[in-house]
Amino acid sequence: MSGQKTHENLMAAFAGESQANRKYLAYAKKAESEGKANAAKLFRVAADAETLHAHKELELAGKILTTQENLQDAIMGETHEYESMYPEFLEEANREENKAAARIFTFAMKAEEVHAKLYTEALENIDETEEVFYYLCPVCGNIEKVRPDKCVICGVSGDKFIKY
Repeated sequence: MSGQKTHENLMAAFAGESQANRKYLAYAKKAESEGKANAAKLFRVAADAETLHAHKELELAGKILTTQENLQDAIMGETHEYESMYPEFLEEANREENKAAARIFTFAMKAEEVHAKLYTEALENIDETEEVFYYLCPVCGNIEKVRPDKCVICGVSGDKFIKY
């Protein structure tokens, strides 16, 4: 077992690698939109490398547990986001009259509540073996178990949802 400082360093490294992964994927999408296929490919492979680092750091920090425990942790995290984090962020964005930030914080807050409910449902049905499909709204991050006619959070057409 690592010492306290090493544990803190593992978690800091995990956070940094996780952010790099997401950032590089966003950069890849931008490069693709500009027709820069080689740069996009490099960003994607680097993002995957950062994921490898992040997963190992999280594992070494002792944070990957049983699926039941991981679902409980996910419920706690999503609940914190929609009950505390995003409402505070939204309040500040509104105070600063940043409509774009307020919009994305609202979408995320509502989607995180859905995510928490889905994790709770998965935990309650942890031994279920029948395959479940999920549909992701590419605009706001809402997840549905049945493809909707339109997103209940942002209104995007259901045919835009991505099936998992």
